[in-house]
Amino acid sequence: MTVRVLFVCLGNICRSPTAHGVFQAMVDAQGLGERVWVDSAGTAAWHEGKAPDPRSSDFAARRGYDLSQLRARQAIAEDFSRFDYILAMDSENLSNLKQLQPTDGGAQLDLLLSYADGIERTDVPDPYYGNGQGFDLVLDLIENACAHLLVRIKEERGLSC
Repeated sequence: MTVRVLFVCLGNICRSPTAHGVFQAMVDAQGLGERVWVDSAGTAAWHEGKAPDPRSSDFAARRGYDLSQLRARQAIAEDFSRFDYILAMDSENLSNLKQLQPTDGGAQLDLLLSYADGIERTDVPDPYYGNGQGFDLVLDLIENACAHLLVRIKEERGLSC
């Protein structure tokens, strides 16, 4: 059994590839790389085929995450049948995904931070137009949520290392 997880932000060059890289590293560190498949996408197609924002890659690399092989793509309706979990970075992304979601539902659709522990915010802020502190905050939020997401997936799906 493979569990498929898709992270989605607006352009797929900052937040969702960061979540992709962080979660993939956590999955691999627990020996679950062959049982949990991770991807990322954006609700807009502005950056299709492009690498993550260099600032995202730099800040992620400082914490040991490699985003260099990731490339932006746009989320599509078929993702709802291809993935088990589709996790939006903010409420606007969630709203856009709900409009794309087929009537039969498919994947579990939620905000990523709904899995976080001890965090009161619901949205991962978009660091694209901000400064470096924004990228560190994004990593802090994503690391927290991804760690708890992995615990939940392991419990729900009976995965063990």
